[in-house]
Amino acid sequence: MRVLIIEDEQRLAGNMAEALRDGCKFAVDIASDGEEGLFMAAGNGYDVVLLDLMLPKLPGASLLQQLRRKGVKTPVLVLTARQESESVIRLLNAGADDYLSKPFDLGELIARTKALIRRSQGHATPRLSLADLELDTVAGTVRRAGREVSLTPMEYRVLEYLMHRAGALVSKTELLEHLYDYNWEKFSNVIEVYIAGLRRKVDADAAIKLIHTVRGRGYVLREAAEP
Repeated sequence: MRVLIIEDEQRLAGNMAEALRDGCKFAVDIASDGEEGLFMAAGNGYDVVLLDLMLPKLPGASLLQQLRRKGVKTPVLVLTARQESESVIRLLNAGADDYLSKPFDLGELIARTKALIRRSQGHATPRLSLADLELDTVAGTVRRAGREVSLTPMEYRVLEYLMHRAGALVSKTELLEHLYDYNWEKFSNVIEVYIAGLRRKVDADAAIKLIHTVRGRGYVLREAAEP
């Protein structure tokens, strides 16, 4: 999963990014002003945007309104020091999906971020399942037929994204966009390497194969192969 933090307080933005990278294995980008944040949020496939309201160059509320007018449906969690109920109501009506008042606990930030991602993909609980495969997004564990599967951090991230998009065709480009931040040097065969690892660990000993390649188009996580 890939997250954009739009926050001008450098220390806070760094702490948030570290918590999401270490605690959730998310890819994280940071924008330090509203104009940069709008450009990044509108042009990249983020799974959630964490948006401060008090930003230089372009206020967070205006950024949110412009983002929604552009048709960007990415979930937005607003970070605000404002406690007034009317301000919160205006933000939610403008297109915010949730809000968190400063100062906040990083654990709550992580929980709310994960919940927004789940809801945007149509999942009500932290446990994602398909057939006898189960992924717990809170514990960061994977089980197949009750047996725990040990994955590398990147294998876990690939599987988590495919689980969120189960049944849908996911291209290699889409995976790259959602798994890496701006600073990563994207090698052409890196996704194939992770998919091969997942097949060995998740599918190899199972009667029903769940990870399928659609030649020239991408990957699908489902119970049945392409007819």
